[in-house]
Amino acid sequence: MNNRLKVLRAARDWSQSDLAAKLEVSRQSVNAIETGRYDPSLPLAFRIAELFGLAIEDVFTSPTRHSSKAI
Repeated sequence: MNNRLKVLRAARDWSQSDLAAKLEVSRQSVNAIETGRYDPSLPLAFRIAELFGLAIEDVFTSPTRHSSKAI
């Protein structure tokens, strides 16, 4: 799953540790999500989106989802 977590975090000048504390997860978990080595659980994905005031789709996208352009 692709995500904008690193960009969103950096825009708020938060370290991975800062974000981890806000989400009550480890810094290693934040790093793994940012680098795409770990997909968060659905409840955690919703917590992340809510923390940034965004819809979940604005933070996470499927790598297999294609644009819906008309042919």
